[in-house]
Amino acid sequence: MGIARLMVVGAGQMGSGIAVTAAEAGVEVLLHDLSPERAQEGLAGLRRQAERDVAKGKKSEAEANVTLGRIAIAADLGEAANAELVIEAIVENLEAKLELFGRLDGITSEATILASNTSALPITELAAATGRPDRVVGIHFMNPVPVMPLVELVRGLATSDETCLQAERFARQLGKTPVEAGDSPGFVSNRVLMPMINEAIFCVYEGVAAPEAVDAIMKLGMRHPMGPLALADLIGLDTCLAIMEVLHLGFGDPKYRPCPLLRKYVQAGWLGKKSGRGFYAYG
Repeated sequence: MGIARLMVVGAGQMGSGIAVTAAEAGVEVLLHDLSPERAQEGLAGLRRQAERDVAKGKKSEAEANVTLGRIAIAADLGEAANAELVIEAIVENLEAKLELFGRLDGITSEATILASNTSALPITELAAATGRPDRVVGIHFMNPVPVMPLVELVRGLATSDETCLQAERFARQLGKTPVEAGDSPGFVSNRVLMPMINEAIFCVYEGVAAPEAVDAIMKLGMRHPMGPLALADLIGLDTCLAIMEVLHLGFGDPKYRPCPLLRKYVQAGWLGKKSGRGFYAYG
């Protein structure tokens, strides 16, 4: 038996993507956000995407309705008491995640798995905020969740074999390929990806090349499906900065120093696609 009832905390791009992917796999999903408006926006975005998929013939209207019918807004975090698995996908901020895990520990049953979709923060530390560190695991989806096949599974110091096995089965239940990585800053995915993005930003900052040129070189010369700066805009420049800061602090190595231009863009509110402006402008 797989997971039948899931709560996703955080209704942004990643949380909504996790919710719809699970719903397509037959899982009943509760979608919660600290902002009720954000939760409604997340569900509305999924409805719009479903309408586009139907218009393009990717799925029937009946299939779309069944999927959306499996997703419900949870106005209160207390509804997590009914979930077999809770995945947090909130802002990439350690203090916020620690506070959330402490609250979830007091709400959910001892059997409930508490998972984080964090892309860089330590699972061991998140687990220590609970009374069940053996039931805490990293389940890191790639963006966009419905499309990307990888799930990076991260075992904390106290995560049990049974919890890891259940997390692996859940990933496969969603049609994903789980790959285990150690609980080290950035794990594998962002320890490799983010310094490349950061170096691409340095190329722009130092006047080596324009954003379009950097992306064209990496796409045409390295066969990347998307240039690093366009990818940074898609991920969110605030998220990229947060991950670089985790790497810089975690390893104490200057090679992970965030580019000043990245920091400046975030300070300006140029966060990428979600804000309408990053290295590129979005309508």
